[in-house]
Amino acid sequence: MKKNVRVRFAPSPTGPLHIGGVRTALYNYLFAKKHGGKFILRIEDTDRNRFVEGAKEYIEESLEWCGIKIDESTNAGGNFGPYIQSERKDIYKKYINELIESGNAYYAFDTSDELDTLRKQYELEKKVFVYNSETRKRLKNSLTLSKEEVNTKLTNENFVVRFKIPENEQLIMNDVIRGEILINTNTLDDKILFKSDGMPTYHLANIIDDHLMEISHVIRGEEWLPSMPLHVLLYKAFGWENNMPEFAHLPLLLKPTGNGKLSKRDGDKLGFPVFPLFWKAPNGDTASGYKENGYFPDAFINFLSLLGWNSGTEQEIFSMEELIQAFSLEKVNKSGARFDHDKAKWFNNQYLQKKSDLELANLFSEELKEKGISSNIGYITEIVSLIKERAGFVNELWSQSFFFFEKPTEYDKKIIKKRWKEGIGEKLKNIVLIIDNLSNFSRDNIHDSVIKYIEDNELNMGQIMNSMRVSLVGSASGPDLFRIIELLGKQETIDRINIAIEKVNK
Repeated sequence: MKKNVRVRFAPSPTGPLHIGGVRTALYNYLFAKKHGGKFILRIEDTDRNRFVEGAKEYIEESLEWCGIKIDESTNAGGNFGPYIQSERKDIYKKYINELIESGNAYYAFDTSDELDTLRKQYELEKKVFVYNSETRKRLKNSLTLSKEEVNTKLTNENFVVRFKIPENEQLIMNDVIRGEILINTNTLDDKILFKSDGMPTYHLANIIDDHLMEISHVIRGEEWLPSMPLHVLLYKAFGWENNMPEFAHLPLLLKPTGNGKLSKRDGDKLGFPVFPLFWKAPNGDTASGYKENGYFPDAFINFLSLLGWNSGTEQEIFSMEELIQAFSLEKVNKSGARFDHDKAKWFNNQYLQKKSDLELANLFSEELKEKGISSNIGYITEIVSLIKERAGFVNELWSQSFFFFEKPTEYDKKIIKKRWKEGIGEKLKNIVLIIDNLSNFSRDNIHDSVIKYIEDNELNMGQIMNSMRVSLVGSASGPDLFRIIELLGKQETIDRINIAIEKVNK
C-alpha cells in the first residue's frame, strides 16, 4: 500500500449522475477513508460539446445527499487545484509539447472527410481502418511530412496531436481486481491527445491531472479497461512510471435481467430511478431520483455498496463507518452485478424499521403538512408506532394511517355485504353507549368492555368487529382496532360509528 492514499472521482458534467457513477464514487471514498487518505472530486469537462448546464452542481448535491464527503474540490478547496479541467488548459499545453519533442506524439493533419473516405475504402475490402503504427506511415502527419510542410500546416490548417504507440511491444499491466493483463501494442491505435479546438482529450488530461494531483489509486468503471494500456504507455512516455497509480476497474452494473449495462431506459420501463436525485435538464426533460422516491440515503448507499462487493460475511446492513472498515478492493467482484430494485426497497424497509418512532414521526409530519394537516407530534408518534412495520417508505405511512386524520367517506362494499347484517346498526349503537360511559379510556379497558358486551349477548364476534372497523377506517385494514379507538378518542369514535350507521342503513 502506498503511503499517502489519494483517490479521485472524475465525472464529466454531461447530465445527471448515474448510480453506477455513485457506486464508483462510493468505492473510492470507502477505500480512501479505510486507509486514512483523501477523496478528491475532479470535474472532467474537456468535451465542451457535451457539457450540460447544472450537471456539475447536480453531481456535488448527489454526493452530499449520499454522505460521500469530499476532501478536495472546487468548493472544498485543496492544494492541487484547479479541480475543473477546463481551467487547467495551459497546463496540458506544456505537457503535449513535451511528448512531441520526445517523439512520443505527433501532429496529424488528416481531415474528418479524408479519414471517412479511408474507412469506407477499408469497408469495401472488408477491413477495419485503424490509425495505428502501420497506417500512420502513409497518412498526413509530422512523421511523414517534411519539417517545412509541418510548419506550414501548423500555421494554416487544423490539426490534432496523436500518441505514437510503440510498435510490437508486449505490455504487462496489473489491475488490483483483475490481476495481470497482457497486451501487444500492435493491437492499439494512435489515440488523439489534443484536439483542434485547443483542448486535450480525456486521455491526456486524465494522466496529467492524476500525476500532478498525486493520485495513488485509479478506481474506475470497467468501461475504462480498454484505455488502461494507453494510460500506462503515457506514464512511461512522460517518465512517470515509478509514480504511476495502481489501477482497479470495477464491474458493470447490469440490467435486472443480467443482460447488458443498466440504463435510464431500464428504469423508465420497470419503474425505478437510476439517478440519486431528481434531475431537470436545460431542455425541460426530467428524471426521477432515489431521494424523491422516498429512499433514505444510508439505505441507498448500503444497497449500492453490495452491488459488486461483499464483505465475505453474512452481514447485509452496514453503516458508512462499518463499510469503511470492511471494504477492500480485493473483495470486489470481477463479473457484473445485476441490479435488483426489490432488494433496494428491502433495504429501505430495514432502515425505516431501525429509526425511532419520533424520528419517523418528524419525517411523516412533513408529509402531513404538504397535505394541509397539522397534528401534535406526540399523536403522530403514537400512530407511527402502530403502522411502521407495514411501510417501506415514509410516503407509505399515509396510506396506512390516513383514517387517523380524516373520517372515511366511503365504506368497503364487500365488507358491508358480508358483515353488516340486519340488526348490526342497533348493536353498534349499544357499543357507542358503552364507549360513551367509559371513564377509563385506555386500549385495554375499551377492549374488555366491548368484548364483554359481545360475549354476554352471544353475538357474532367477526360481524361486530368488522362492522366497527369499517365504521372507523372505511375498510377491513389497519392496526389493532382498540388502539385505533384509543387514539381517535371517545367523541371521534362515537361520531364515526353514528355516521356509518346512518349511511349504511340508508
